[in-house]
Order: sequence, then structure tokens, then C-alpha cells
Amino acid sequence: MIKVLITGVAGFIGSNLANKLINDDKYKVIGIDNLSYGREEQIPEGVEFYKMDIRSPEIVPVLKNIDFVFHLAAKNSIIDCQNNPVETADINVTGTVNVFEACRLNKVKKIIYAESSAMYEGSEIFPTPETEVKPQSFYSVSKYATMHYAQAYNRFYNLKSTALRYFCVYGPRQDYRRTIPPVFSSFIIKLLKGENPIIYGTGEKRRDFVFVDDINEFHIQCIEDERTDGKVFNLGSGKNYSINEIYKIISELLNVDLKPIYKDDIPGEALANLADITEAKKLGWQPKTDLITGLKSSIEYIKKEIELGNL
Repeated sequence: MIKVLITGVAGFIGSNLANKLINDDKYKVIGIDNLSYGREEQIPEGVEFYKMDIRSPEIVPVLKNIDFVFHLAAKNSIIDCQNNPVETADINVTGTVNVFEACRLNKVKKIIYAESSAMYEGSEIFPTPETEVKPQSFYSVSKYATMHYAQAYNRFYNLKSTALRYFCVYGPRQDYRRTIPPVFSSFIIKLLKGENPIIYGTGEKRRDFVFVDDINEFHIQCIEDERTDGKVFNLGSGKNYSINEIYKIISELLNVDLKPIYKDDIPGEALANLADITEAKKLGWQPKTDLITGLKSSIEYIKKEIELGNL
């Protein structure tokens, strides 16, 4: 069996990836999460789970005999990162280097790790290619630093890696407990509860949204396709929507007519993002899930799995 370890396994993308891998008999899945952001109940049955911090030296023996590592654990709320740059650097930079080092010591075949589309915050080129890196916020700067560490580990220790720059990933299990939750889960939960959702700024910021199942298809490709080695890939849909447009679509799907509350803008956020996915498409990847289908899946998950009365 191919042994795969996922950091951040209790989080949104990590738990969905674990679920996909665990349902394929050729993979053995090991997970690490300190549960500061993730939820233990989201970890699929069959995952060998370790409650552990990526900054701890305890992770080194856990990576023994691991073939591939997906490093997804991070402090990833922009506003939280802006408010605490020291912790942001500690988790996102020091923690990531600790994972790289554990991979080196255990001779892991490859690490597939999360960078971020936030690294394009200062860009005015749309759609944005992988070469157009202009980080602005503390969060994106921390991700920019990990890029250089990944390159150094490959240069000096021959540790293979693939960097993934996710755009706005959505779908079941999306984190709704952040200081400022992602718009999809935030809007859906508020409207289902009969409350007015909050929009920060004018609502005209535009975002490229991509469904988590499509992301996971490329995750598998990173294991199986050596052409991904040493490369960086944008993972988005290649389309973007304003936050106001998203709100209108969700309210129509739920048949709820409540006006959003507009609040002051969030500092550090880009006005727009839009992925140039040419490089991923060259390898045969193509996002397949349209926005309405993905939203319906997200709505059904929230209705079924989240106890709205406790929020």
C-alpha cells in the first residue's frame, strides 16, 4: 500500500482528501492535526490519527516509512494572521520547515504542500499565472517564505515537492468557525437561520471559487504523475464572481430574501483573484463541478451535518 500522511487532516481540505484516499484500497492514510482549527469528527474512519502540532519534534517518528506527505496545516485566516504576525510565522513558516525536515529525515518520496493564491494579492494581471507573485498580507508573506524553503530543501537535500496555490476552495466540511468564515458557509448558515449575512466592504470583490472534489483530483495526480515534481500549480476554476453575485445565487437557491449587512472592509485582502490554470490543464486536469452543483452539495451538507441551533 502507498502510505500517505496529511497534516491538517481534521480541516476542510484535509478531511475531504483523507476521505477520497481512504476509499481507495491502495492507500494507507495517516493524519496529523492539533485540532486548533480542525474538528476531530471530520476525520474519516480508517485514518491513523495523531493529535500533534506540526511544530513539534514528535512528528518525526510519525513520518517513518511514509511515501507521500500532503502538508495542509496552517494558520490561514487573513484577519487572524494580520492581528498576530508572530504566531503566523511560527505556524506557517517554522511549522512548515519542521514538516520539511521530518520528510528529509525519513526520506519521504515527495511532499505536496499548500501555498496560496493570496501570494498574488498585489498583482493586477488577470487571470494570474504562477509567475506573478506579489504577496502583501502577513499570511501571504508567510506562504512566500515556505516557497523558498521548499526550493532550498530540494536544492540541498533533493526533497521533491509540488506547490499548490489554491484559490477559493469550497464544499462540504468548509470551516465555519473562523473569526470571519468563508462566504459560502457563512451565507448558507445565516440564511438557514433566518439571519442577515454580513458582507465586508462593498461586495464587489471578485473571487475564483473551485469545488473541493476537483482539487482532490489534482491531489491524486500529484502522487501518480512525476510531471508535477518540482512544479507549482494554480488550482482554481478560471472564472470569478463578486461576493454580491454569490450572495444572490445562494439566497435564490435557498428561496430566502434577506438583505445582507455591509461592514467595513477587511485590510490586506485583494480586490480580485482569478486563476490562470494553464499549467494544470497541460497535465490533463480540468475543474468539472459547476458553481450551482457545488453550492447545492454545500447546502445539503450544512443542513444534514451542522446543528444550526448551537451556532
